[in-house]
Amino acid sequence: MPTASTNLERYAWLSVAAALATMGLKTLAWWLTGSVGLLSDAIESLVNLAAALLAVSMLRVAATPPDKEYPYGLSKAEYFSAGTEGALIVLAAAAIIATALPRLAAPQPLEAAGLGLGINVVASGINLAVALILLRAGKAHRSITLEADARHLMTDVWTSAGVVVGVALVFATGWLVLDPLVAIAVAANIVWQGVGLMRRSVAGLLDSAIPQEDRDAIHKIFTEYSRRYGVSFHALRTRRAAARRFISFHLLVPDEWSVAQAHRLSERIRELLEGATIDTHIEPISDPASYDDQKLDR
Repeated sequence: MPTASTNLERYAWLSVAAALATMGLKTLAWWLTGSVGLLSDAIESLVNLAAALLAVSMLRVAATPPDKEYPYGLSKAEYFSAGTEGALIVLAAAAIIATALPRLAAPQPLEAAGLGLGINVVASGINLAVALILLRAGKAHRSITLEADARHLMTDVWTSAGVVVGVALVFATGWLVLDPLVAIAVAANIVWQGVGLMRRSVAGLLDSAIPQEDRDAIHKIFTEYSRRYGVSFHALRTRRAAARRFISFHLLVPDEWSVAQAHRLSERIRELLEGATIDTHIEPISDPASYDDQKLDR
């Protein structure tokens, strides 16, 4: 039976196949037209291929089971994939600008624009379909690698749309300078997306909290259980490591409760917070010392 990690790798291989197909189609479109805008699109597809191959390897590493050296597993490897993808995007943008700037000084006529644009539209359709599949899978499995790959492909779709508009305007108006200008605009958009991916990866490596909607759900559970059982909660801390979520909190129970009672309540909460690793510290609610350890450093 295939494991969850195997399924995630299959999605990543789908991204590899899409990158190979679109890179070939877009390179053909550039070769037919000579458009630097279409060349910029083809270069970004090369980045897509490198990022997809990296995603395959990082998903495999992230699925490694916990051991003595890495007791929390290696799920954070996914952040390296997303961060590297962001850096590759920025490098691709630099290559696009380097190609486009000379064309500003000496614009070149375009050839077979209609055929080139048609091929580019087909390539964009492939990217759009794969991006939607990856985005759905990334959210379902809480995989930042698949989600980053999906958003990168969606960026590629919007980039291609901009290039198509640029080449069409050149064909319609005869203003050859529009082609390199569109390529530079594409590069600026790519930089923005790349920087965003790198920032998100750094946030994950720095143990950022789980999403606000999940924290709100936890507080709702705490409020209900406090009202129902006369208990209290504090020192809630959360962090995420790609698909893994870690939640810790202190549970303050009435003095007359047994350890077994406190444990049963803790287990009920654990069941409600399915899919997360839970650490609970039980304390007597009337002991002043129970309130001295709410901060990370006591």
